Amino acid sequence: MVMSFNFKEMNKKKTLIGLGLGQILSLLCTSNAFTSSELARKGINVPTSQSFLGYMLLVIVYGGIMLYRRPTIKAKWYHYLLLALVEVEANFLVVKANQYTSLTSIMLLDCWAIPCVLVLTWLFLKTKYRLMKIIGVVICIIGVVMVVFSDVHAGSQAGGSNPIKGDFLVLAGTTLYAISNTSEEFLVKNADTVELLTFLGFFGAIISVIQIVIFEQGELKAIHWSADIVFPFLRFACTVFLFCTLLPVVLKTNGTAMFTLSLLTSDMWAVLIRIFAYHEKVDWLYYLAFATTAIGLIIYSMKEKDEEEQRKLFDEEDGESETLGQSLIVASTGTLTKGF
Repeated sequence: MVMSFNFKEMNKKKTLIGLGLGQILSLLCTSNAFTSSELARKGINVPTSQSFLGYMLLVIVYGGIMLYRRPTIKAKWYHYLLLALVEVEANFLVVKANQYTSLTSIMLLDCWAIPCVLVLTWLFLKTKYRLMKIIGVVICIIGVVMVVFSDVHAGSQAGGSNPIKGDFLVLAGTTLYAISNTSEEFLVKNADTVELLTFLGFFGAIISVIQIVIFEQGELKAIHWSADIVFPFLRFACTVFLFCTLLPVVLKTNGTAMFTLSLLTSDMWAVLIRIFAYHEKVDWLYYLAFATTAIGLIIYSMKEKDEEEQRKLFDEEDGESETLGQSLIVASTGTLTKGF
């Protein structure tokens, strides 16, 4: 079958919004990474405490909106509890992996989230992925692999203290991310966004407090608090709040797979920041990798013409069947009326 594209689909507001917001979310992830690195350079390693403030912002803002509206709860409370648990632990595992394995390994293993998302959305959300969407995914992954090769080529790879342990932490974390994002897409399409963000913040804050008491209490007591430490915490909290606020929009309009692919550019945005903000030199492969990933995202966001034609044909057949059924009902009613 010959494939052709309907390029007019690219002009649709939904597609453009999805591409734009996806890159904003990617930049927010990059900002979080730089903030965590900044705190780590100061000897502060409290990833759960950083996320706690973001969850509190969600509770204050969206909880206030929810109390004002007093809506009927559309989803079970324990669904939000499980979602918050998975998300908090995913954040913890991936950040923890930085202590054991190299940045190159983390970047490569992050791609594991893509097949996980494709399988989960296919199984539970009944999302269908046609040939060109698969091609778009493959091109995006090639772009990330090129980033890894550029790190190796530039000699920037560090082994890490325990690479095997770190790699398993990344795989576990990315799998949980895939589960979390797929679950959030289901909830945002079947429940209420304000309700989702309120309960995500509420249960996320509770779980974070428990984890802080268990793992980070001593670390927090040892911190000498000052403006240059408080400001990164506040910046991280605002970034988490913005990320959680924009994420449901992307999931609702473009789906989990598109969001996951968009995050692949976060490492490349970090490179651009290093170039223009810190005036660092990077390998030329980074630019090619960024362009490759961008092309993959564009191809994934396109709709195939034959897919549209099949949908229209199905709608027409469905309409004809409905018209035929109505005609039969009218004819039967007329016959009964005449007989009566």
